[in-house]
Amino acid sequence: MPDDVPVLVFLLLGWTPIPLLLALAVALYLAVVELRELRLHWMWWAWWLLLVFLTHFVGYLVLRAYAVYVRRQLRRSQA
Repeated sequence: MPDDVPVLVFLLLGWTPIPLLLALAVALYLAVVELRELRLHWMWWAWWLLLVFLTHFVGYLVLRAYAVYVRRQLRRSQA
């Protein structure tokens, strides 16, 4: 419980450290790059970007896994 106090202060004050904001910006940028290659509908773009925004790099890793799966399925269907 004592380790949770700094996190609680962080949430209540709304102050975000700069490295954390930069990491989120990088994750969102990489998600946009990945989504441009997939050429999905705008609603899927919104869904993936919100997932990355809310879960940070975990969401980005899920997006990467999905992109690998889609590419593999496309290669199988073309072969």
